[in-house]
Amino acid sequence: MVKMAANGEKQQGHRPGVYKQKNKGHKHGKHRTKGEIERENKGRVSVTTLTKKQRKEQKKMDRRHKANQLRRNKKDMVLTEKRRLGSRDGPPHLVAVVSLHAGVDPDAVTTLLRREGAGGVVHQERCVSGITDSFGLILPRFKQRFTLLSHSTADMHALLDVAKIADSLVFVLDSNEGWDSYGDYCLSCLFAQGLPSHALVCQGVSDLPVKKRVESRRALSKITEIRFPDTRLFPLDSEQDATLLLRHLGTQRQRKLGFRARRSHLLAQNVTFTPNRPAEGTGGGPTGLGTLCVSGYVRGRPLRVDRLVHISGHGDFQLSQIDAPSDPLPVNLTARPAKPGKGGDVDMMDAVEDEAPVRVLMKADPSCRESLQAEAEVDPMDGEQTWPTESELLEAEEARKNKRVMKVPKGTSDYQATWIVDENEEEDGETDEESTDDDDDDMLDEAMDGEDEENNSQEPGSGCASEEEEEDEEEEEVCSTERAGADQRYDEHMDEAAEEEGLKRYREARANEMFPDEVDTPLDTAARIRFQRYRGLKSFRSSPWDPMENLPLNYSRIFQFQSFERTRRRILAEAAAEEDGAMVGWYVTLHIIDVPFSVMESVQSGRPLMLVSLLPHEQKMSVMHLLVRRHPSNTEPIKSKEELVFHCGFRRFRASPIFSQHTSADKHKMERFLRPDAPTVVSVYAPITFPPAGVLLFKQRNDGIQDLVATGSLLSCDPQRVMLKRIVLSGHPFKINRRSAVVRYMFFNRDDIMWFKPVELRTKWGRRGHIKEALGTHGHMKCVFDNQLRSQDTVLMNLYKRVYPRWTFDPYVPLPLPWVKREGTVEMDDLDME
Repeated sequence: MVKMAANGEKQQGHRPGVYKQKNKGHKHGKHRTKGEIERENKGRVSVTTLTKKQRKEQKKMDRRHKANQLRRNKKDMVLTEKRRLGSRDGPPHLVAVVSLHAGVDPDAVTTLLRREGAGGVVHQERCVSGITDSFGLILPRFKQRFTLLSHSTADMHALLDVAKIADSLVFVLDSNEGWDSYGDYCLSCLFAQGLPSHALVCQGVSDLPVKKRVESRRALSKITEIRFPDTRLFPLDSEQDATLLLRHLGTQRQRKLGFRARRSHLLAQNVTFTPNRPAEGTGGGPTGLGTLCVSGYVRGRPLRVDRLVHISGHGDFQLSQIDAPSDPLPVNLTARPAKPGKGGDVDMMDAVEDEAPVRVLMKADPSCRESLQAEAEVDPMDGEQTWPTESELLEAEEARKNKRVMKVPKGTSDYQATWIVDENEEEDGETDEESTDDDDDDMLDEAMDGEDEENNSQEPGSGCASEEEEEDEEEEEVCSTERAGADQRYDEHMDEAAEEEGLKRYREARANEMFPDEVDTPLDTAARIRFQRYRGLKSFRSSPWDPMENLPLNYSRIFQFQSFERTRRRILAEAAAEEDGAMVGWYVTLHIIDVPFSVMESVQSGRPLMLVSLLPHEQKMSVMHLLVRRHPSNTEPIKSKEELVFHCGFRRFRASPIFSQHTSADKHKMERFLRPDAPTVVSVYAPITFPPAGVLLFKQRNDGIQDLVATGSLLSCDPQRVMLKRIVLSGHPFKINRRSAVVRYMFFNRDDIMWFKPVELRTKWGRRGHIKEALGTHGHMKCVFDNQLRSQDTVLMNLYKRVYPRWTFDPYVPLPLPWVKREGTVEMDDLDME
């Protein structure tokens, strides 16, 4: 910029740049402080006038206030739930008495709790359907009501079902030993499933001398602190002790079990069965279907009539309506059991309660009711072409024009030549037949392993036959008649077939532990045909594997979520916000339609009946993954695809799972046996269940005994989880050069070597290489490695194929053998071995 001076000379001016310092304006003292502004506004703050810093401070205060409100609301909700249980507005406090020792009688505990000196009034006898030793108890002093039941621990299924729904468990211990071996077994199952609130009780302490009571209680506390480190031990020898126990049960903190707190459940207190008419059912008689009316208190969450209900051990069913009969156990200070009057009539209050009309709360709408469809509809024509494309027509025309050239005997006509099968076509036909069935490879693997075991078992024994005969003759001379009798009694309880099967499993597990996944190449079958379903991977971690490739036919029968975790969060949030249906604490009657008569037979035989309302989609089949760990008490090897009994949440079923490693990768290696030292993922076709839920795995023997083999929790539902079975082909270096070596015994013909040439090789000492060329026609091949091999090294080739579980889902689980019969079958210690 140029300016003109007074004398007419040009003067250069200055223009400030972008980096010119800009100072603050002077404060004249007329501004207001922040406190004055807040007092003038009186909390009225416009969002548009707030600065960025003020908005941040405002958000911080809002977050703090919101956190305090949520904490206060959650605390109030917990207190409300605690006060509701056993009160007038909630269901009765369900207490199950469980004996953990064979020398302890649980009936003595219930007899002491029902006395009038304990402060309670017995209002209802046999209040739980199927359990004779059950009664309703009202405590006017504490304004609480209890439902107490005592069930035998011999039936493990019934014990687990009762523990799933009970609010508190009372464990009855022996004053000297605490619990026996079977009691420890029951505790392992209960802890794995999820243990509710509990109390420990022992009897017989008051019978001891005064000086030994403290020592007895101290010794018993030392035994129980292993399983129950923070649980108080209650003596129960007087009515005062019974009052203290009831007060503790009513005021103790309730342990929340996720799998039942998110679902509505009910313990049947009254059950009736009405057969369907012949036109509606299958026969109208006691063997057909009918309507089951189940009465009980709603627990957990509100019960909706349009949801499906699951009866433990029997399956899923639909509801037709829900009724509201009168409460049989009202919390009233004047409540007393019905007593006959002077004229043989009952009290007026009880008569009014019995004659109260039954209200219908809600009826199911067939259009809104959930379906019982468990499997997807399979369309066999889905994906089929109705007319060939133009390219396929051209290919067919070219194939028709091209004549097949083949060698035939001299003098053979064209008609006879069409019946001669070429060798290449034979191989292609065999390939198609083997690719149709995935289990053929497993059967061949087992057969090959069995032949190796027989050869190994026969070789060392062939040269020692004469020595064994001499030892047998010497033993026969020494043995007495008493010894022979003891041996016969011992052998009476031995199953030879089971012993042979166990020996075979131990040998397979031992071979898999010493040589993981190693398989011998067959001599009579080409390796390219035997292992045609396998492929090589350059890197198990990073090599791609399409999860939608070559899916089995069973995958068309299952359901899959686009995002299982998102669906789970949405459904659980909707279930927590539901306020429709029969509320918690109401005494209702459920009308369950199309129920088989076997359910009523189970109730009549003395087994409790449990119902749970299923969440949406929980009746549909999919691939469920369970994360389990082998139980320390189990020592027998558990093989993959072996039938096991599952207890998953409220469900109980049988299936044949496959085992795989628990990793965060996109591919997971299959395990042939359940590993004892690491958690294992168990995959099985089963109905969908939203976690969390406890999982127990049992193995049923031939004699009916069910042994606990693994415990864990529900992991996820993911049909696209890729589980790969690995086999390892081994070869031995024949000639070793600087970086190359001649390897033999991996293959036995030249064509197999050329087929598997692209697959990478590795050795047990860490060398890596590849096949360079085949030498001769007997399976020798030249291989190149990254370093020189050692003479004692072994060359390996890893091959993989994807595996799937077997569709063997069976909702029917047979009853386990009672513990009393178990002790009577095999009692080794009672046999006189001398």
